[in-house]
Order: sequence, then C-alpha cells, then structure tokens
Amino acid sequence: MSIVDWIVMLGTLGFIVAYGTWKTRKNANLQDYLRGGNEMKWTTIGLSVMATQASAITFISTPGQAYESGMGFVQNYFGLPIALIIVSAVFIPIYYKLKVFTAYEYLESRFGVSSRLLAAFLFLVQRGLAAGITIYAPAIILSTAMGWNLNLTILLIGILVIIYTVSGGTKAVSLTQKWQMGIIMSGMFAAFFIIIYKLPDFVSFKDAINVAGIMGKLDVVDFSFDVDKRYTFWTGITGGTFLALSYFGTDQSQVQRYLSGSSVYESRMGLMFNAIMKVPMQFFILFVGVMVFVFFQYQEHPVLFNENATTKVYQTEYAEDMKAIEADYSEVYNRKKEALKIVVDNYENSNYSKETLDYTIQTVKSNEAEALALRDKAKELVNTAVPDSKSRDSDYVFLSFIMNYLPIGLVGLLLAVIFSAAMSSTSGELNALATTTTIDFYKRLNTKEHDEKHYLKASKILTAAWGVLAIIFAFFAAFSENLIELVNILGSIFYGTILGIFLIAFFLKWIKGKATFIGAIIAQSLVIILHFFGQEVGSFIMGYEVQEVAYLFYNVIGCGLVVLFALIINPFDKTKA
Repeated sequence: MSIVDWIVMLGTLGFIVAYGTWKTRKNANLQDYLRGGNEMKWTTIGLSVMATQASAITFISTPGQAYESGMGFVQNYFGLPIALIIVSAVFIPIYYKLKVFTAYEYLESRFGVSSRLLAAFLFLVQRGLAAGITIYAPAIILSTAMGWNLNLTILLIGILVIIYTVSGGTKAVSLTQKWQMGIIMSGMFAAFFIIIYKLPDFVSFKDAINVAGIMGKLDVVDFSFDVDKRYTFWTGITGGTFLALSYFGTDQSQVQRYLSGSSVYESRMGLMFNAIMKVPMQFFILFVGVMVFVFFQYQEHPVLFNENATTKVYQTEYAEDMKAIEADYSEVYNRKKEALKIVVDNYENSNYSKETLDYTIQTVKSNEAEALALRDKAKELVNTAVPDSKSRDSDYVFLSFIMNYLPIGLVGLLLAVIFSAAMSSTSGELNALATTTTIDFYKRLNTKEHDEKHYLKASKILTAAWGVLAIIFAFFAAFSENLIELVNILGSIFYGTILGIFLIAFFLKWIKGKATFIGAIIAQSLVIILHFFGQEVGSFIMGYEVQEVAYLFYNVIGCGLVVLFALIINPFDKTKA
C-alpha cells in the first residue's frame, strides 16, 4: 500500500476519533451520556441507526456473497420496512412516555424484575459476542490480505472505538456515525464507478447487466416454498420482519439510537429514513458485488481470492494438487471468456442464429459450473492443508479488487470505509452494552443510593470494560460461516425470544410475568436445540429429509414459542397480574 493510501486511511480515521472525542467531551449526567441529551434530529438518528447495523462485515462480506450467490440475499431485508412502521407506531411512544434509558426497563413495570433481567441478559450475551465478531471480521480479512499482525489489527480497531465511545457516550456515537456513513457510501459509489470504468472497452454497462443475468446473478426474488433455501421471499417477509422487529424494537444498540431524539417525531422520521433507504442500500452493495463478478469474467484471477491461504498450501505436501487445480481453472476461465465475448457481441444481434446463441450461452454456463466446482475443490484442499483457515474465500473477493485494481488514494479511502464501518457498529454496541449493564443491572440491583456522577463514572468504566471484552472475544473468535450470515444467525437465535416477551407485554395484557418468564426460558432452549440439531428436527417435522431450517425462521419460531408456552402456563400462574 502506498504512502498516499496510508495518509488517507489514517487521516480519515484520526479525524473521526478526534471529532467525536472533542465534540462530545462534556457530559454532565446520565441523560447526556446515555441519551445524548435528547438533542438529536432525525437525519442524525437515521444515519446512526443505519451505521450501527451496517458493520464492516456488510461492506466486506456482502459483495462476496453476491459474487458467489447473486442478489438473492437482499430478500433478507424485505420485512424491514414493515417492522420499522410497527416500531414507530407502537414501541417509540411507549418508550418516550415512560422516559426509559433502556427497552428492558419497560418490562419490569409490566412483568417484574425477572423478565426485565432475562431480556437484558439475552441481549448482553448475543450483542457482546456480536461486538467481538464486528471487530474480528474485518481484522482477520485485513490482516490476511495485507500481511498485518492479526492481534495488532484487532487492537487498533478496538482501541480507536473505546477512546471516543468512553469519552462522549451516545452523542459521540451518533455524531461520528453520521460522518462514517458519509465516508462509507462515498467509498462504495467510487468503487462502483471504478468497476464499470475498468470493464473492457467492448463491454458496456448494459452488456455487464446482460452477462450478470445470463450467469444467474440477478435473480433477486425467489417465491419458492423450498425449506432448504435460506433466502426466499417468504423467509424475508416473515422471518426478516420478526428479525427486524426484534432488532429495531428491543435491541438496545438500536433503541438507544432513536431514544436520543428530541421528540417522538424525530425518532419516527429517523426510522422511516431507514425504512425507505435500507433495502436500496443493501441492493446497491450486492449489485457492486455482482459487478465485481462481471469484472472478473474478463480479468484473470487466482482460483481463490485469499491468496494468503493459497501460499500456505504451497508450503505443504498438497502444493502440486493446488497448482493442478489452478491450471485447470485458468483453462476453464479462458474458454468461458471466449464464449462470453461471442455472447456479448451477438446478444441483441437479430442476424445471429438464436440456436447458436443459446448454445454459446449454455457453454458459458457449463464453464461457470466447472469453474465453481474447481473453486470448491480448492477450498476443500485449503481446509485439508490449512485447517486453521478462519474465513470463507468469498470474504476476500471485494478486498482483492480494492487492493489490486483501485487507484492510489482510493485504496486508502476504501480501507478507511472498512475500518469506519467496524468502528461505527462496534461503538453503538459498546454504548448499548454499557447502558444496559448500568441501568438494568448495576443501578437496578444496587441497594445503595448514589448520585448522577457516580453512575456516569460507572457507565464510562463499563463502556471501557465491554470494549476490552469485545477485543478479547475477537482474539478468540473462529468461525466458518460467511461473516454477514454469521451475524444474522447469532441475532436470530436470541431475537425471537426477546421479541416474544415484548409482544406479550404490549398486546397480551392478561398474560402474567411468571408465565412469560418460564415460556421464554423454554422457547430459548428449544431455539438453541433447533440451531444445533436443525436437520434432524426439520426432517421430523416435515416428514422427509431436509438440509437445514432457514435461520431467519428462528425469529418466528422463538417468538411464537414464547407466546405459546406463556399462554399454556398462564392459567397456572397464581401471581397477581
């Protein structure tokens, strides 16, 4: 990386940290520190909400997801606008009326302290782990691709976030996230136009769209009811709605963003901004990945984008096997490239035989299938030769393009985008974790009375403590799923249960606290069992063998089970309502 890129990257990150620390250095009480003094306007809220959700994983892993699987992942977000409308209509007025710091305070007034602490505990578990992942994910990829030390990369991200989050609290998080989203989207648009510019002269943007369509990368919506498919319209509109409803309505990392608004109107407008913009943003990021796919149809590349893993294989007894796979891949690539040129030149040529064109398109598709088989073979070889390889090759696709094909200066900006996204999501998580720990546990269970300064100091200490824990989680993180999927899987395991508790609290007024608490414990246990034994459970329920239960359905199942068990147990609950 050039000195110019280092200056751009470090200058951008330094500005964000310095700005957030200086602008929000004065916090007199908990209201200022944890709710930003309720001064935020809807634009800041909207961008802050979006930035908290859009981690570095989004901008590293999502284009790679599109490269391998196409645009179908966007269906995950189809339920989000529906959920945000419900949160704006139901959740926000209640939170403002009760003047709560956390979403879980409301549960005590409805059910008692046990349900409040249970929901808060489930949040701390899943969001604490997620904070480690949002640091680890970009760190492992950046360190691998650029030859940096992994632990130092983790420390750099973690320490930068801790500095301004501890200093400025909620206001620092929201204000810095506004700048971070501007940098992030500017970088993504710049990358998109560079991709289009670097396509061969004989490939227009329209041709690129045609190539993507031919290769099946533009299949956005799948209306099938196949339970083995992770991404369909139905999983998105049902499971996605429940996931978004729980995330935006009950996850403190999001609730804290819009509770900093100066009014109910400002908070609602901030969420409506996300309801309108979130799906197009995800669509665009996936589309960038599809265009990267088209670009690499004309630019020869290694069979695996994680060249560090390939280099390690070369140092083992499997080196010759990898070289043989690479040679076969290069041969297939050249055949596919020649067939694609014929397709592009004649796709809309009425003088060209339709039968010949169809045959050539089929040749392209068969070559692509052969290329995918060789990539899978290479991945298996890496797993055999380098068993400690910690992430999927698709996570390196976009970063490989950034490092090898972007001009000087823009490389630094895109790396700043990745770091900024990691910092923005992690800062929101640390802020929320500290708030929940302070308000729902330390302050609630503390038998001694303390003044505002005591709790303000405690919040800062807890913010730093959660930052250190997130760094520790990142040090020990190891996983095999695609990164963007892993975060959604982790959330889906816990969100359904939390949402079920809140839906009972809001709408099923006759159900009592003890019944809800026991129902939630049973439901959470069953969802965890379902995750680890999903194939066996799904096969038993459906009556035939299935590969897996789509993880988005965990949200529906968890929520439904809480309500079901609470309804069953409630008649036996003799406590006062």
